Amino acid sequence: MKKLVLMVVFSFSALFGAGDLHLFEIQNKDGAITPTTVEEAFKKSGFKIAVNSEMNYPYKKQFKKTKFQTFNLLTIYHTTISADLVKKYPEAGVLTPFGVGIYQAKDEDVLHLSLLTSEAQAKILGLDDELLKELEQETLKAIKTNFKDAKHSISEDSLKENRGLVSKFELELDGEDFDEAREDLEMNLENGFAPHGFVMPNYMNYNDEIKSVSNGESPFDFYVTYSICKLKVIYTVSLTRPEASAFAPCTLMLYKKKDEDKIVLGFPAVYNWMSSAKVEDKDSKEVLLEAQKDFESVLKNITE
Repeated sequence: MKKLVLMVVFSFSALFGAGDLHLFEIQNKDGAITPTTVEEAFKKSGFKIAVNSEMNYPYKKQFKKTKFQTFNLLTIYHTTISADLVKKYPEAGVLTPFGVGIYQAKDEDVLHLSLLTSEAQAKILGLDDELLKELEQETLKAIKTNFKDAKHSISEDSLKENRGLVSKFELELDGEDFDEAREDLEMNLENGFAPHGFVMPNYMNYNDEIKSVSNGESPFDFYVTYSICKLKVIYTVSLTRPEASAFAPCTLMLYKKKDEDKIVLGFPAVYNWMSSAKVEDKDSKEVLLEAQKDFESVLKNITE
């Protein structure tokens, strides 16, 4: 098999500050609103759930403590809009599904939700399309309709960032059987991430989702996504910037278009966490940069 070639995707928009996160505060003194409640709200509004990971148990197991009474990582996608977006812009898979952070500290009565604005998604993906606005509108509608007293705000201006916001790899097949190449890649991915402390809470054959809303048609021979996270990263960042949970777990896309002789892989870089959630403390930056290095090394090494 040929070697993967790294193609870092830059976006000049990332050079300019702007609030990148929708932030919601919902009064929850009695604890009646739970991550399951939030999940059901999205389900009723045309979204599907990829994964809803409860993080407090692994926090306490690995780090012996947690500052939260609730901390969940929810990833969702819209039944039709997300499929239309990926068909039109395959690289949009790095945000399909996309994250919704759900958290409430032990000493507060407010449940928080955190998710990316459409402008931030456009910045990361390097595109500008009304589909992103439509997706945002449906997402906000799901929250505001089901949690009528939710207080909505936009995060403070993001930090300037001139590094690539998406790390993308391409594997030229040169006529090689793509099914065999895919099987090798997926096996090596799963074996490669574990030694670095990454876990994969969800795997999705997104091509099936596309076909289900496109009369069985798809521009891809295959399109799969992995939800991937590293507990040390999420825990460390959550201590100072829990709103960064909108980026976790990150989505690794893996696809082949029918009219191309190559396989494409990609994931959103950790520089998004630093910029959008204003992650500036030393410990958080160290674990994020280490994760970026390890993530890229796995993808580079799986075909050597």
